[in-house]
Amino acid sequence: MSIEVKNLFKFYGEQAAVNDISFSIKKGEIVGFLGPNGAGKSTTMKILTGYMPATSGEVRICGEEVDVDSKETKKKIGYLPENNPLYLDMYVREYLEFVGKIYKVPNLKQRIDEMIQQVGLEVEQNKKIGMLSKGYRQRVGLAQAIIHDPEVLILDEPTTGLDPNQLVEIRELIKNIGKSKTVMLSTHIMQEVEAICDRVIIIKSGKIVADNSASELQYEENKQVVYVEFEGDLNKNQLKKETGISNVKNVGENAWLIESSANLDLRKVIAQFAQKHNLLVLTLRKEEKTLEEVFKELTK
Repeated sequence: MSIEVKNLFKFYGEQAAVNDISFSIKKGEIVGFLGPNGAGKSTTMKILTGYMPATSGEVRICGEEVDVDSKETKKKIGYLPENNPLYLDMYVREYLEFVGKIYKVPNLKQRIDEMIQQVGLEVEQNKKIGMLSKGYRQRVGLAQAIIHDPEVLILDEPTTGLDPNQLVEIRELIKNIGKSKTVMLSTHIMQEVEAICDRVIIIKSGKIVADNSASELQYEENKQVVYVEFEGDLNKNQLKKETGISNVKNVGENAWLIESSANLDLRKVIAQFAQKHNLLVLTLRKEEKTLEEVFKELTK
């Protein structure tokens, strides 16, 4: 496993910011780490990177135990903190050279050229970082996080404050990076998670409340809901009489939400019902909870 966390605790005084959490992430996974403000996301990420010590528990990166003094472990990690602390008076290339020298990156000039191309900084590479837009600063932050070619990338709110075009570009960049590295990222943008994450871990009050793929979290076991719109009038009680239908709700003129058990194919039931009552089906689609709705339910 690239990341292994076992029985992790972090206390501030008597308050548990991280309360006995365990999870593992394998190589090549992109995992979204979600939770409301104050849930313990940033604290967990700081412990994973060796920036902050845990109160107790075990954290391993690529099989090696993480410690605040362990330089060898930190070489395997790329980290982009939430506030992206850059030296604004430095030029882009100058800053990447500075970071590269800290990591003792071989063939540094060539590696800087590769990073500038990979994160799309060609046009801005000769500017001071303080002159860059928020989107380009995030690119510089990503470049410094991967310049030493780490195996694990930890990103804390990497797309905060970006415009829609920048969002798409940074998401694609993270997705491409994730093909060869393990990526763990925190975000409040659910569309981002659905677009790029293989898996979702949700934390609330320092405890993990969900760990699954986004699609599985949106799927409700033993329940299926479809939206159907008919051409022609019908009676609600007619629908409720059909075998397997447990609930019917009128949501518009000749439009209905129909609920049944998950192991029943409602398409077949509705098609047979429409044929029997001389109705034309205009719309038929399966209704699923959004990831945002699931998140609210788990963290409210």
